[in-house]
Amino acid sequence: MQRRANPLIVGRLLEHGPASYQFRQGESASYYLKVATRAGVRLLWGKDLERAVRAGRTRPNIGEMIGARRVSREPVTVKQAAGHADKHTHRTRWEVEKVQHFAERIRLARQVRDRHTDAREAVRRHPELVSTFLTLRGAEHIAARRIAHPQDRVKFLALVREAMANSVAHGDPIPDVRLKDPPAQKDSEQRNPRRQRDDTTR
Repeated sequence: MQRRANPLIVGRLLEHGPASYQFRQGESASYYLKVATRAGVRLLWGKDLERAVRAGRTRPNIGEMIGARRVSREPVTVKQAAGHADKHTHRTRWEVEKVQHFAERIRLARQVRDRHTDAREAVRRHPELVSTFLTLRGAEHIAARRIAHPQDRVKFLALVREAMANSVAHGDPIPDVRLKDPPAQKDSEQRNPRRQRDDTTR
């Protein structure tokens, strides 16, 4: 699945439903959202919009302010009639929620970015942030053990914090934080150079 950074489309939900693509006769079945934005009325098309509207966290109703964005493209195989090769294409995955949902995520991301945030208090108010702050704490332990230079530790933690905040803002899974360990044999040889020389004479 390919993640895409797409802008959030904000406006009032006017209508939505199934229809042939672009309302053209003979086009494939699709789904549309009609949204009144500050720049004018927009029509959004995509089969996944039906799932996004009906199965989202906030399930917006007609007349409510929403945010909509493309979040990924997923490979799909379209079966063809006998004698014809299957068609390989992509289907866009959408996110459609009430606008307050996105505003709250931005606010939570701001807390994650702020290194002065009281993690325990933030988690008490927002339990959904527990894995985020646990990952940040783990990153701090890794930096303390593995990064010698203080400025490098600060840069590393800033990058981790920014990655966590972006994940919270976009509703993405929390990224894994890892530093690659050097080969064990190399460490052993560096600690015991004399033993290495002795071994080569046997």
